[in-house]
Amino acid sequence: MSLSQQLSYLSLFEGLEQRHLEHLAAIVEKKKYCRGETIFSENEPGTGFYIITTGRVKIYKSAPDGKEQILHIFGMGEPFGEVPVFTGRSYPASAEALADTITLFFPRDAFIALIKQDPSLALNMLSVLSMRLKRFTALIEDLSLKEVPGRLAAYLLYLSGQHKNADELTLDISKTQLASILGTIPETLSRILSRMTGEGIIESDEKRHIRIKDRKAVELLARGEKRLA
Repeated sequence: MSLSQQLSYLSLFEGLEQRHLEHLAAIVEKKKYCRGETIFSENEPGTGFYIITTGRVKIYKSAPDGKEQILHIFGMGEPFGEVPVFTGRSYPASAEALADTITLFFPRDAFIALIKQDPSLALNMLSVLSMRLKRFTALIEDLSLKEVPGRLAAYLLYLSGQHKNADELTLDISKTQLASILGTIPETLSRILSRMTGEGIIESDEKRHIRIKDRKAVELLARGEKRLA
């Protein structure tokens, strides 16, 4: 498969004409990262954006005391680092490979030059950024307004929308990473999972499998209309 064909299957470039795909293929660079390797750090100059072809990447911010807040975990086909492409500023967070990862890197200057030639190239990216903004807004709401059980319930509902069988979920991250996303600690997360299991709301096991048994209860928890006993 040619690189332009590979790009055509990515949601970010869906529907682009062949000539656009060929122009993009001409500027892209393949980059490989080992598990645990830093891809970029917060406040580094935003030199371009990435799309994951294999592997997973976490986007996070670190506090001076070393505490880490995971903002996103991205997988195959998902872009990251796009904001500086449009703002011309530094990366607002850090990125690290959670597994051996291969990305397609699009240098900012070359990409901006393509957009100036044909602004339609930017439309799909703006759509993706809009969806990211909605997810960030939801994250801020969850962290600031909801208790941890509500945050977990909202995350489970989000995951269920990504699975064919909405009530059968598999966490593709560790409980430590999930706790960071939810703004809590692993011990608190484990207690809440146990309480939700004890109340018959979910079933979970050590292999990160979760089955939603009472979807209505999960929805009420997510909205803050129910508390765990």
